Amino acid sequence: MSDRKLWDQVLDKLRNDLIPEELRRWFGDSMQAGDSGDQVTIWVPSEPVRRHILTHYQDLIDGALEDLGRQGVDIRFVATGVDDDEDEDDDDP
Repeated sequence: MSDRKLWDQVLDKLRNDLIPEELRRWFGDSMQAGDSGDQVTIWVPSEPVRRHILTHYQDLIDGALEDLGRQGVDIRFVATGVDDDEDEDDDDP
């Protein structure tokens, strides 16, 4: 098994299927926060990015995990910030 983080290996696999701009836009600010063996936590910058990744890229991510021999792993995306709409709602009295 490689010493590289699983998420970095998944991103390498996604490079084969995505154009560079798409990879940069949706995955450029993602970072692996933890790997407990059966669950890997990935930080993403916002809830809209998290939703977009889950909606549009989950199948590719699952395929990459299978290629890496980690098909039983649950990738958990955690938004580290809030989008502008959520931020504005919090400021309302």
